[in-house]
Order: sequence, then structure tokens, then C-alpha cells
Amino acid sequence: MPSLDVASPALSPPVAAVVILAAGEGKRMKSSRSKLLHEIAGHSMISYSIRTATSMEPERLVVVVGHARDQVQAHLAEIAPHVITAVQEQQLGTGHAVQVALGHLPDVTGEVVVTYGDVPLLTTETLAELVSVHRSSGSAVTVLTAHVADSTGYGRIVRDSDELISRIVEDKDAGPGERGISEINSGIYVFDAATLRSGLSEIHAENAQGELYLTDVVAAARRAGKTVRAHMIDDLWQTEGVNDRVQLAAMNAELNRRILLDWMRAGVTVVDPATTWVHSSVDLAPDVTLLPGTLLEGATSVGTGATIGPDTTLTDVEVGDRAVITRTHGSLSVIGPDASVGPFAYLRPGTVLGPRSKIGTFVEAKNARLGTGAKAPHLSYLGDAEIGDGANIGAGVIFANYDGVTKSVTTVGDYSFVGSDTVLVAPVRVADGTYVAAGSVITGDIEPGELAVSRARQHNVAGWVARKRAGTKTAAAAEAAQAGRESAERPPSEPDEGRSSTPASSLTPEEGAQ
Repeated sequence: MPSLDVASPALSPPVAAVVILAAGEGKRMKSSRSKLLHEIAGHSMISYSIRTATSMEPERLVVVVGHARDQVQAHLAEIAPHVITAVQEQQLGTGHAVQVALGHLPDVTGEVVVTYGDVPLLTTETLAELVSVHRSSGSAVTVLTAHVADSTGYGRIVRDSDELISRIVEDKDAGPGERGISEINSGIYVFDAATLRSGLSEIHAENAQGELYLTDVVAAARRAGKTVRAHMIDDLWQTEGVNDRVQLAAMNAELNRRILLDWMRAGVTVVDPATTWVHSSVDLAPDVTLLPGTLLEGATSVGTGATIGPDTTLTDVEVGDRAVITRTHGSLSVIGPDASVGPFAYLRPGTVLGPRSKIGTFVEAKNARLGTGAKAPHLSYLGDAEIGDGANIGAGVIFANYDGVTKSVTTVGDYSFVGSDTVLVAPVRVADGTYVAAGSVITGDIEPGELAVSRARQHNVAGWVARKRAGTKTAAAAEAAQAGRESAERPPSEPDEGRSSTPASSLTPEEGAQ
């Protein structure tokens, strides 16, 4: 996808460490799962923080975990095995969390960046700018700040007469004058490592929450005569965290809006952005068209000129150039160029559709491969199927792949024709260039050029309805139909002697006047 970050030159030298604070309980999420594992645009919140921090190429990356740490550590081992995890056994505040992190960085010198695990829209560009400002100004601490219309709940930035930061006041500790300050602390910093270590040694839990505040390091730095500056950004979303499901939904919507905006600028048509959702890991080519109700998830990729939707969900699906996918649900499948799928199709894992192939209305495919130009247009189940080039699968065909114990494969050869309402009982091989008669149950192989017919001779039982369903509407209809048939089959009566059998309406005027 187009990067959500604006390209920026790599920092040289790199920062010594990035610390991501991820130990909070997240009570307001009201979830048995760690807040950080809830997803934004298809990926965990913490994965975005990890990606942004990793792109800074720090010498070391530490994630401080605490609440639900088993969940978070397992996730980190999967997505970011390069990180160092530090366990905050008791959540005693942000200052304490950074003290725990420094316990894993005993010899750190230089710059330490501190950020959070729940700020998914923070970009690498912003962090790089923060570090650049820190370096160019020679500050001991640089704080990422923003102006907000309502600063309730945020720490306030208090500046001195030189416009430097003198201290940061937490919301619960703010006085009447401080509550009116609109510049807020994002909680994202660059510290000189020595200043950070010294400041942490001086802080105390003398505040409304009884916690060790990282913000108190700012006041300690100023008392030591050091400079603390702000780097203000206009994009407030980059400083926003997620604390409950309402904020989670809002963050999801904002990131999706940005993803779609980037794709539209890259040449993708999104007919209705309000109903289109695209994960951050999806890849789209130019001239793709996304119709309303489209959801593209996971590692889905879509080729040039393809049309997806409406009302389609694709997860980890590869779509070829110019393919058309309509009202379809698909996962872990490959759709070839110029293929057609839907409406109301279901592609299950392992489905591979060749070029110009077709999966039609109410067709389900599982671990099925269709060759070039093969088609199954209507009402079929293709389970564990190998279908050759140009083969035609009629309406209502079932690939009976499961006998209750084993799933077996059925092969249909090139340019073969399987008639409607046929059951192919796996394992069975239908060779190239064969026909299967409609309504057949095929349990054995069919050789090239053969017609396979497997169905009982039709037997009609006369008078069954009159005997077994007497008095019903069906019986009355049958009786009336039989009477009509008998009347139609009765020979015409002889005309009376001396009278013409020619209808008067068929006579000419002259004949009628005689």
C-alpha cells in the first residue's frame, strides 16, 4: 500500500533506544484480551507502534509489558522477535514503567525515545522530526505536543517566559488556570539518556493518582538548568490513544479514511469510501475499482483493472488483472486474470481459478483448481476438485469429496462437460474430452471420448394420485387434465344430413347469400 508515512531520511546516527510503554490494563475496553491486541485496520494496535519504532532503526527497542503480559509477549514473539520485553509487575505509573525499561538498558547513552503501544497513527516521519528538533536545539528533553479544543484528560504544557517548557501538569493535578491551557502533552518524548536516568531518580508519587509520573522528569531537568522544548504537530490523530471501544471505532474509521485516500491518489477508484474497508496490509494496483460494501483484508492483493464488489469480502486473496468479483466471500484463494466470480459465490481456502475461468451464482469452491476458461456457472459445490482447461460444470453438480473419514480428489479433464445435477463421488477421474449425462451419479473413472450415463430407467405409476391422494387439489388438477386430454382425443361427430358442415363464419358473402 502507499506508505502512511512521508519518506524521510534515516537518522544518522540512530537513536540509542526506543521504549514503548504497553503495560496498562485498559479497563475501559472491558475485554479479556489486552487492549493492545485489539485491531485497527486488520492489525493489532501495538503492531503499528512496533513498526514505527523499528523503522527508526534504533540500536535497541524495549517494550514494557504488564497487564495481560502473557498475551502481549506471545504476540510480540510472533510479530517482532527482535524486541526486548521488560515486565512491569505493578503498574505504578509511566515514570516507573520507564525505570523498568532502563533496567534492561543499563549502559545506554545518547537519545532515548519514549512512546506508547496504543498510538497507531503516529508516523515514522513525526518521530524522525521530533529527534531532529531535539538534536538541532541541543535540548535535554523534547516533547511532542498539540493544541486541542478540549484539553480535559490531558497533561497541560506550562511554558516559561522564553517559551520553553517549564513543567507538565497532569489533568487531575491541574489548577484552575492550568485547566484552561490548550497545549497538551502527547506522552511522546526524546530524552538525553543521562537526563532521563537522573530525573527518574528524583521523582516521587506525590500527586492525585499516587503514581510516578514521567512528566516529572521535565521539571527535574529544568531544575538542573537543562532545556526542555516542544515539537508541536497539527495532526492530532497522531497523538491520540485508544482507551475504549468508542475510541477504537473512531481510530479504525480514521485510519481507513487515510488508507483509502492514499489509494485513490495512487489511481484506485473507490465508489463509496463510507462503505469500503481496506486493511493496511492490502496491495492494490492502478485502475482497480472498489464498489460499495467491499472489505479487503489481510494480505489481499488486486491486479490492474480488476473490479471488486459490491458487497464482497476478500481475506488473503490474490486477484489477477481485470478480474471481476461480485458479491463474493473469499479467503486464501487465487483468482486469475480476467476471471469472473459471483454473485453469491464462496471461495474457501485452496481455491485457484485460472485465467478467464468462471465461478458463478451460489457456487462454493474448496481446495478446487479451475483451468483456463473452465466454468461452473450455477449452484454447485466444488470440493477437492481438479478441473481442466475449458471444462464445463453444469448447474447443481456436486463433487462429493468426503466419505465421513477421508477427503478425496476428483479430476475433470480438459474440455469435458459434466451435465446438470450430477454427483461425482470422489475419488474419480473424468478424462479429457468426455461427457457426463445430466442426473448421473459417477463412481468410476471415465475414459477419453466417452459418454457416462448412470441413472435408473424412468418408471411412471399410472393412477397413483387418484388412489393415494384422493380429495386433494393435486388429484382435482390431475382429473381435470385427464378429462381435457380425453376430450381432445375424442373424434369429431358426423354432421346432420342435408346440412352443410362448413361454419357460417367461413363462407364468403356470396355463398352466404345463396
